[in-house]
Amino acid sequence: MNSQENKKPVLQLKDIKKSFGDNHVLKGFNLELYEGENLVIMGKSGSGKSVMVKCIVGLIQPDSGSITIKDQDVISMGQEELDFLRTEIGYLFQGSALYDSMTVRENLEFPLRRHKDKVENFQSTEASVTEALESVGLLHAIDLMPSELSGGMQRRVALARALILKPKIIMYDEPTTGLDPITAYEIIQLMRTIQKQYNTSSLIITHDVDCARVISNRMILLVDGINYAEGTFEELSNSSDPQTRAFFKN
Repeated sequence: MNSQENKKPVLQLKDIKKSFGDNHVLKGFNLELYEGENLVIMGKSGSGKSVMVKCIVGLIQPDSGSITIKDQDVISMGQEELDFLRTEIGYLFQGSALYDSMTVRENLEFPLRRHKDKVENFQSTEASVTEALESVGLLHAIDLMPSELSGGMQRRVALARALILKPKIIMYDEPTTGLDPITAYEIIQLMRTIQKQYNTSSLIITHDVDCARVISNRMILLVDGINYAEGTFEELSNSSDPQTRAFFKN
């Protein structure tokens, strides 16, 4: 895109390949995520989206290719370096993945206590939790259990937890899955607000066409382990290619 021509990517994947036996999942996948950008990845189940994310955060090693985050080579990192890197990446899990036995407060305190020695300009735990919950409009729920929250509230708490370390990059895994249309729209708008407030770069994996339309600056369609198509929502949804257009049918 022209708007990104003079910008440097904060995250870059080059020719990533990953196989599990005879199952060739990623076959030369490329990605560039720029500062302040919302990049949506769409692909069918089994297309390699989850494997791609695990490669980015160092949970699995690609067979070949390179991954850099802010000019740091992820693949060559040791465990201590990976632990520090993960403080700069927030992750909103599909289904929220809150700890059922912990209150909202304790869910947010968990990553703070684990990583506070690695975080620059660390606030007090209480101040950090308060700020994160205020940013998602749920400070009043601080002492509730996850079971006392609606699905939309759980997703908001999970987003607050993803923000708690003030990451530079946030990864969203199907952020609207399982939510009713009104709540899904509220989550999408909250994602936009968070991006502007914290100036995060966002990588969003979704099957939700409405989510992609509202949130994306740019999109990549992942098909058979490669970048099948790339462009804005308007460009891809108006494509004359049948396989590209199939992604945008409701």
